[in-house]
Amino acid sequence: MILPIYLYGQPILRQVSKNVDSNSAALQAKIANMFETMYHADGIGLAAPQVGIADRLLVLDLSVLADQDPDFESLKMVMINANILECFGEDEEQEEGCLSLPAIHEKVIRKNKIRVSYLDEHFVAHESVFEGFLARVIQHEYDHLEGRLFIDGISGIRKQLIKSKLNKMIKGDVNCSYKYRSIGK
Repeated sequence: MILPIYLYGQPILRQVSKNVDSNSAALQAKIANMFETMYHADGIGLAAPQVGIADRLLVLDLSVLADQDPDFESLKMVMINANILECFGEDEEQEEGCLSLPAIHEKVIRKNKIRVSYLDEHFVAHESVFEGFLARVIQHEYDHLEGRLFIDGISGIRKQLIKSKLNKMIKGDVNCSYKYRSIGK
C-alpha cells in the first residue's frame, strides 16, 4: 500500500522515534508498505516517521544507482532500531534532497564512514561499518529517527534562502508526483 509522505512542518518529523519490539504488530506489512511508497516516490531511502510512523525503522534500496557503482546492484536493506555508534573518516560535502522536503536540495557535510548497530527484518543483530555514499544515505535516514532533517545541517544563510519554500510547504503549496500529507492539506 502506498502511504502519504509527511512533508516539512508535520510534528512527527521532529520527534525521536521509539524502538520496535519483535512482537510489533504488522511489522512486515509496514516494511513492505514503506518500500512500495519509496519506489512510487522514486526515493532510495525512507524512514518510518516520513510516513507517519514513530518507529525506529528505515528502508534503503540503492540498486537504481548500480550504473554509478556496481556495489549498489543488489543493495536493499531494512534497519530496525538502528544506532549510529561512531561517525569517522573525512568530512565530505554533497548535495542532498529528501522526499519530505520536495524541490529542496542543499549541500550537507557528513563524515564518510559510520559504524552502526541494527536489526534486520528478521530481527538478526548486526554491527557494520558503512562508507561513502551508503554511509551518507544511512545518516540522512537515521536523522529522521532522531527528529532531525538534512536542512538542520546547512548554514543560516542557506536556511534564509529556502525559508519561502518551507513556508509554502507548511501551507500545502507543493508540487509532488507522489501522495503526501502537509499541515495545510
